[in-house]
Amino acid sequence: MGVREVRMASKAGRWIVFTTVLGSGMALLDSTVVNVALPHIGADLDADLAVLQWTVNAYMLTLAGLILLGGSLGDRFGRRRVFVIGVVWFALASLLCGLAPNAGVLIAARALQGVGGALLTPGSLALIQASFHEDDRARAVGLWSGFGGVGAAIGPFVGGWLVDGPGWRWVFLLNVPLAALCVPVALRHVPESRDETAHGRFDVLGAGLGAAALALVTYALIGEAWWAGAAGVLVGVWFVVVERRRGERAMVPPSIFASRTFTAVNLVTLCVYAAFGGFFFLAALQLQVVAGYSALGAGTALLPTTVLMLLLSARSGELGERIGPRIPLTVGPLLCAAGMLLMLRVGADASYVRDVLPALLVLGLGMTLLVAPLTATVLASVPVARAGLASGVNNAAARAAGLLAVAALPMLAGMGPGAYLSAEEFGATFRRAMPMCAGILVVGAVVAWTTMRTPAAAGCHPECRVHCGVSSPPLDPGRSDTSA
Repeated sequence: MGVREVRMASKAGRWIVFTTVLGSGMALLDSTVVNVALPHIGADLDADLAVLQWTVNAYMLTLAGLILLGGSLGDRFGRRRVFVIGVVWFALASLLCGLAPNAGVLIAARALQGVGGALLTPGSLALIQASFHEDDRARAVGLWSGFGGVGAAIGPFVGGWLVDGPGWRWVFLLNVPLAALCVPVALRHVPESRDETAHGRFDVLGAGLGAAALALVTYALIGEAWWAGAAGVLVGVWFVVVERRRGERAMVPPSIFASRTFTAVNLVTLCVYAAFGGFFFLAALQLQVVAGYSALGAGTALLPTTVLMLLLSARSGELGERIGPRIPLTVGPLLCAAGMLLMLRVGADASYVRDVLPALLVLGLGMTLLVAPLTATVLASVPVARAGLASGVNNAAARAAGLLAVAALPMLAGMGPGAYLSAEEFGATFRRAMPMCAGILVVGAVVAWTTMRTPAAAGCHPECRVHCGVSSPPLDPGRSDTSA
């Protein structure tokens, strides 16, 4: 099923782009607005810092652990079907988040949201890949990415407006009408498709072990429970053993790491997105708790990083293709590290123009320089047939890194359970956390500089260009990534 005959200029093509943007936009908006709402959630539910960490991490945990399985389910049982199920699941979990009477229900509902996100996120691009004519797929993906960038840009602003207006619960309740619009449009206008060659059993054990290992390590970091950390390491070892034994039938086939470049760029991803996850979690709190910003003010203050990425990412991708990944993946993290160190200037009497904006501009330039070449290098480091798997593994690595950073940084910085309730205490721990984030980025830059190769010479054999980390053979744009 799923002959690629839909043209971009047709009514059907426009409906497909609209549906996929709307569905993936739900998950994207949710990931960008929740950080802004955290102080209000904590105050309303009388929660400590650990609850705020779990409010973020419960979602990231199930999403990171199940996103590869979600993509496989769509290939097997129908991409539109699994996408629609994911949208409905996400909306029902969002409703439960919005109605949560206490912290325990909110955290459980956030975990359920992550399951829905793992079903709908891979499906959005897979539907474009499967539905559009080959000549139009690149343009369709470009529109999907562009609208996704706009959604990311307005997310913190919308979240802040909702939190300061009707309240933090509407950050979640907003997803319900969006889903009510998305589902009937998908069922009516999006063609069903599946991979007819998909066969064999799903690696449910691998997915379960991976999620369990992440959950135990996260619990250990937040709750400072050594036994959970030890159990998480053991389960992680079990996961590796299972995946090695299953070979190509595994959720994460070990053979994909035979590419030196693929392994190296995923190590860079772990460093970069660990720093990003910790930074955006703590920065939203710093701006509100210490600098005295409203939720809307904090959300608006963080916009420059996303705006820069939206405006300059395409040029950054072209630059990476021209000069190779080594310099962008080295200089980009170093710029981000400098931006995070500049955030040390943000205190109780910080000026936005003098203190906050310069830090975010430097951070945004670093993110712009590294993100597009990083994704392109992931795809170029494996055969085209494995591009979907490669992007899925990289996406899961990025989300797992952010998850662990949100769990570990407050403990490493010495944040107590009530730190976010005291401007003085939170400000002191924030100043300890930012150099840690910067240090992680420096490690990523060193990994990139020592492992990435220089670009291949003109006329080099295409396979050599792949191993050099340069995307010379034309890749299938419909398999570019599993998330915006």
